[in-house]
Amino acid sequence: MKLTFWGAAQQVTGSMFLLESDDYRVLIDCGSDFDLDEIGKKTRYEEQKSVFPFDPSLINTVLLTHAHIDHSGNIPNLYKEGFEGRVVCTEPTMALTSLLLQDAANLHQKRLNARTGSGKKKGGKKKREVPMDYYVEKNVKEAMENFVPVTFGQRYRIADNMSVIFYPAGHLLGAAHIVVEVFENGEKKKIGFSGDIGRANYPLLTDPQPIPQVDYLICESTYGNRLHENTVAPMDALADVIKRTCVDIPGRLIIPSFSVGRTQALLFTLNKMYLKHAFPYIKVFSDSPLAHSSTKVYQRFVRMLNKEARDFQEDNDLLFDFENLIYLESQDASRSVSNYNEPCIIISSSGMVQGGRVEQHVEANIGNPYATILMIGYASEGTLGWRLLHGQETISIRGKQLPVLANIEKIDVFSGHGDQNDLIRFVKTQDPEKLKGLFLVHGEQQSMAEFQSKIQQFGYNTVEIPLRGRTYEL
Repeated sequence: MKLTFWGAAQQVTGSMFLLESDDYRVLIDCGSDFDLDEIGKKTRYEEQKSVFPFDPSLINTVLLTHAHIDHSGNIPNLYKEGFEGRVVCTEPTMALTSLLLQDAANLHQKRLNARTGSGKKKGGKKKREVPMDYYVEKNVKEAMENFVPVTFGQRYRIADNMSVIFYPAGHLLGAAHIVVEVFENGEKKKIGFSGDIGRANYPLLTDPQPIPQVDYLICESTYGNRLHENTVAPMDALADVIKRTCVDIPGRLIIPSFSVGRTQALLFTLNKMYLKHAFPYIKVFSDSPLAHSSTKVYQRFVRMLNKEARDFQEDNDLLFDFENLIYLESQDASRSVSNYNEPCIIISSSGMVQGGRVEQHVEANIGNPYATILMIGYASEGTLGWRLLHGQETISIRGKQLPVLANIEKIDVFSGHGDQNDLIRFVKTQDPEKLKGLFLVHGEQQSMAEFQSKIQQFGYNTVEIPLRGRTYEL
């Protein structure tokens, strides 16, 4: 049996791992790589003559840990290039993946329209080359027709000698740790894939569950060298910020937030806060059609949320809708919020302030000393969010150089990733004497190196940090 690391190897994004037993090939996750820029992607794809470093037609099954695009985003391209198998995941992951892939396809279509126009440009110049990894709506539809939903905790046979069990991982609705069982040469081997590990007591989500003892563990390490800074409850942390920015002064609060997962946690927390704390009437604008669609999925799968959310649903009927919440669907409605002069809260994507409608809200308020931009999650180096967090006095938005007069704050209570302690807790469910190999993925190199050193202190000595393309015999 062989395991090859084709993504999230010494980087955060692009999760993709190929497990081969005899002639059966399983791909665990098939994510978009955001660590490479457009030139880097183009170079790699030209060298490979494909989006993938392998022949997609030879893959038999895809196992998907969760819906986030850095884990699911290249699935349509897999079908475009010849894959004919199934994608196995939980039912909520299937629903959320459909929304995220459709959103990506819409973005690709807009970029294609901008690149090519309606035909040849003036002077007879040819249309610009279409990026190899772009897909459109019909590609997403083809992919989604081949998704197979499974239940947490139930063994699902994917081949004569191979079965899989999904375990709740927290992090996102439907997210899973995956354990693959392979019978080979009269011996059973278990390989565990952590997916993205959530954190305990996170709004809406069940706590991450341990997996049984495995022979080999592939573990994410996003927060391998970090601890969460905020230790107060999410509702208390958010209430404190709102009181200071919208009540004590008549200001407005802009919260950049990822549409799937983070926004739902925010809306649920706000709903609880207004019911329990009797806050003054402050309008909340949720400005992301994708977030609105995702919120409906969360509401539909309330049975799979944590006990607090289920009890809240039973007592109050709706998890997310409250009197002062307004969903903004159109671009015109989004722009019109700038004319609203009362204190308000604006929740908009993307969470790193890179693309999406949130850019226009930041642009409109960055020069307002009565406005506050609240960062609630990780922002990659170079993004607008990263520059705001690092105290730059001016930032460039849509070609304009603007002074930063708004207040910039940060809380990490809504981060969906477990920190170093959570990762250690997950790994320590495995007996180091029985674990034959531990592979660290999905993290920055420094994070991986520090986490490797940390867990070696607990007796885990067979720890590898694979390079992209490295194959291991299991």
